[in-house]
Amino acid sequence: MKHWDASENRTTRWILPDVCSSVLAVALTVSLSLPAYAAHVTPPPVPSTLQVQAGNRAFLEGHGVGTQNYICLPCPNPTTLPAACPDDSGFAWLLFTPEATLLDQGKQLTTHFFSPNPHPDDNGAIRATWQDSRDGSTVWGGRAIASTDPQFVAKHAIAWLLLPEAGVREGPTGGDTLTRTTFIQRLNTSGGVAPSDGCTGLADVGAKAFVPYTADYFFYTKDDK
Repeated sequence: MKHWDASENRTTRWILPDVCSSVLAVALTVSLSLPAYAAHVTPPPVPSTLQVQAGNRAFLEGHGVGTQNYICLPCPNPTTLPAACPDDSGFAWLLFTPEATLLDQGKQLTTHFFSPNPHPDDNGAIRATWQDSRDGSTVWGGRAIASTDPQFVAKHAIAWLLLPEAGVREGPTGGDTLTRTTFIQRLNTSGGVAPSDGCTGLADVGAKAFVPYTADYFFYTKDDK
């Protein structure tokens, strides 16, 4: 029996390092595969109007690549007030959705689009939407504050934005990555501006333009989360 115990002990001494090595390898693999929300996120300087309230910190950063999608419509119209029309021609390219993928070092983080906000206080209003590509959690942005300050925003680029969270939803299996979001910033934009022609009369109504753009998106959460 002593001989069996000694053999078992020797076997255990060999097995334990192997098990520990395997566990460490798995842990390293998982940690290396985690996207930007597992690392420290430092947003760039922004115009004062786009600064996030104290008590919030950035927890996720993604580089957005896609298109800003416009449709030619009469302007003003029932959903676009005169003040929102770029001129008094009676027609304008109006944004009907972004269509983008947010990436971190080439790995997909979220998709970005417009969709109805299910929050009961928002009555299904169409809002900017981000959906986590791994766990399906979703956040909707509220009314945006925009800046085209030339000290920050490149020429011929869409505005930088700050949006408060207007609604969140867990993923189908309880994923909650984006449900902690309090604010979203769209920064470092390039491209995406509506066309300067092609929407001047009734014959153009219904035409669409898909304008390529890039931007960096920063998601914030409460400091204690």
